Amino acid sequence: MLGIVNNPLMSLVLPAPSGQRVLVFLACWLALVAVVSAQPSGAGAFSPGARVLLNAHNCYPEHGKHLDRIDRALSTGFPLAIEQDIAWHKDPATGKAWSVLSHETRTHGDEPTIDNHFFERLRPAVEAALREGDRGKWPIAYLHFNFKTSEREHVEHVLATLMRYKAWLSSARRTADPLEIAPIEYGPILVMTETNATERAIFHDEIPVGERFSVFGSAPGEAYMPRGLKREEQFRRLVETPPQQMLKAPADNYRRWWNNPWAVVEAGGPPLAGEWTSEDAARLKALVDHAHSLGYLIRFYTLNGHPREQASGWGSGYNFGQLEAARTRWQAAVDAKVDFIATDQYEGLGELLRNTRR
Repeated sequence: MLGIVNNPLMSLVLPAPSGQRVLVFLACWLALVAVVSAQPSGAGAFSPGARVLLNAHNCYPEHGKHLDRIDRALSTGFPLAIEQDIAWHKDPATGKAWSVLSHETRTHGDEPTIDNHFFERLRPAVEAALREGDRGKWPIAYLHFNFKTSEREHVEHVLATLMRYKAWLSSARRTADPLEIAPIEYGPILVMTETNATERAIFHDEIPVGERFSVFGSAPGEAYMPRGLKREEQFRRLVETPPQQMLKAPADNYRRWWNNPWAVVEAGGPPLAGEWTSEDAARLKALVDHAHSLGYLIRFYTLNGHPREQASGWGSGYNFGQLEAARTRWQAAVDAKVDFIATDQYEGLGELLRNTRR
């Protein structure tokens, strides 16, 4: 009797006893799984649901402290997203101005810059990726800008900085109709920003049609945020508003992701969250599925779980209070295929993601 295994890579026709046929089948099946798992997902690594990634929240020093944040983030491995808050600093004595990494708009001028804190820190990994040339693994890093001030001169300064690293960056062709979504040509780094109109104008709209742009924005409006309501009613509205009302416009050539606080999943966000329920999981899945159906990736911020005395500069508004509570939400976000999961506890989520990928 012949043992026959059909495989996209080969066909094996082996005369073998039944026990050996089973072993041959298992060996070939495992080989097939390994090959399929190595292939790029869908239309590329910035396709909705293609990757579930750590988004390293506030990944920069603050007030001279927390200098190890980017090292901690990079220690979790690639691919990952790194959030960099940036503000415009003007030296009152000289009039010189430049972009610095800062959570506040009041800056001092001694803060790190995108060049020395992000690009030069990632240079060894990026140059290794370029030498290897395995585009199926790109981007290895997503640079997520949170502009604290979006003056035109600030955004133009950031664009000029990015162009110094143009060979590293993912890009797409600027189309005449924004709803014509051009494919992304991937580089080792992909740059993301948020909703500001000045950012869109400089990073996309003012780029001539046919030329390439290298920064991708988020959906207009981070979430459906009702105004003029009491606190409890606002919390209720945020978790009960259908995703179709929260986001109506489909993704376009520039706007390709959607940014949301966790308060749209659980009323009041992490500090007021109770036990994780099947209803919470269904709400999360509905938001993710809606975003993906419109062509957006989706990010949720920020999922921490720690005793107050272990805050390490992390905001109390993002804290579930216990690591296990945060880990439950991380796993739920992985199961729902959330594209970017923001946390300050990089190592914990990084470990969970590595285990999931294995």
